[in-house]
Amino acid sequence: MRTMPTGTTSISTAPVTIEPMEAKYNRAVGGLLAQAFQGKFQNRIRLKEAELAECFEMLLQYAPADPYTHRMVAVQQGQVIGSIAIKCTPEARLLGKRQTPPLPGTSQLLGKRGMIRMLIGLYVLDHTPAAGECYITDLAVHPEHQNKGVGRLLVEWAQKLVDRDPGLNRLSLHVSAGNPHARQLYGKWSFHTEARETRYTLYLLFNELRWEYMVQKRGGYRNEDNEEAMDISANYSAAP
Repeated sequence: MRTMPTGTTSISTAPVTIEPMEAKYNRAVGGLLAQAFQGKFQNRIRLKEAELAECFEMLLQYAPADPYTHRMVAVQQGQVIGSIAIKCTPEARLLGKRQTPPLPGTSQLLGKRGMIRMLIGLYVLDHTPAAGECYITDLAVHPEHQNKGVGRLLVEWAQKLVDRDPGLNRLSLHVSAGNPHARQLYGKWSFHTEARETRYTLYLLFNELRWEYMVQKRGGYRNEDNEEAMDISANYSAAP
């Protein structure tokens, strides 16, 4: 199996390293995902940020990821300041096929307050990528590090993966139609809206009815030095 691309760059004075997800990052990433998704889960499901953070942390600890889902983190001075998760089709070669471990913590997961409601929400948000598609399931950056290029680095990592893997030909994501800032930033990164969707189930759960499915074709990425940093809290789907 080929190794996945990693990278280090400098933002401000301290370097930021894009690293594979490890168990030691569960709490930090759980907190990032809670901050990113709080607005969605608080509307109808009514989970507070602290509850969401604990649920996400437990999900990262006990629930195995899909064999073709992979998460990376942005680390600066030992602290996790950003995270991205992608889901690819089985044809993708760089990710390789990982064996899904057993789920020993089912009782712990389901016994956690708010977990069932969160799992229902995540199930509804889930997206199954088509052949050749590398789907960004979530992108989160710590509020203190937004607009500093951290999100841009994470998206660049995903784009490099697509460019290097002959089994992939596009990078994709969903974004709420009610988030014009996010849509504008993704547009600057050569993502274009391929479909506009009306999701009544998502409206019932998250009070968000209209979504845009955005795609960036292989080779469509461009890096402009003066381009605004891409730090978007969360997209459509979440697959921690």
